[in-house]
Amino acid sequence: MPSHRSTLIRPLVAVAMVAASTLYAIAQQPPTPSRVRGTIEGVDGAVLSVKSRSGEDVKLHMTSDVQVVGITKISLSDIKVGSFIGTTTVPGPDGSQNAVEVHVFPEAMRGTGEGSRPYDLRPNSTMTNATVDQSVVGNDGHTLLIKYKDGEKKVLVSAETPVVTYVPADKSDLKAGAKVIAFMKKLPDGSFETNRVSVGRDGLTPPM
Repeated sequence: MPSHRSTLIRPLVAVAMVAASTLYAIAQQPPTPSRVRGTIEGVDGAVLSVKSRSGEDVKLHMTSDVQVVGITKISLSDIKVGSFIGTTTVPGPDGSQNAVEVHVFPEAMRGTGEGSRPYDLRPNSTMTNATVDQSVVGNDGHTLLIKYKDGEKKVLVSAETPVVTYVPADKSDLKAGAKVIAFMKKLPDGSFETNRVSVGRDGLTPPM
């Protein structure tokens, strides 16, 4: 393999490994406050200070092997038939499933966390990781038929629905003002630690 191609592939493989770990955690955990979503207020050595979306100040001790992945915006047209996606949905008044957000996985992450489960982003929200089987463009956006190993679901993705994907990142991206989702674990002394952080690029708030 040419060296320049190897140089390009390595960061994507690393992103896939980090995000796969994150999504595996999502798949295995019930909808409890096991993650904090918010804005970085400061970084002091290994301590990450985050102001949560609900206004709480949370201090997280980053483990020595903390994994960081970037989240960047893409367009609705980047969701193709055959794409492996994750989407948070909420039920609409007519029984439809409306997408709150969609994240398109890199090909190396295909199959990660496949299935559908309760999620903690909004009341009655569900996280589904599945393959796009059909995409129909309508006046209100795209209606996706997504299939996973135990079933299928029709999801309405409007033009306003955030669509993102994963990109390489590292601890240098954890700066004051950056928007993050950090998985957290409560330690016996009452403090919190994190070993996985997703950070929005270019001011983006990770929508998942």
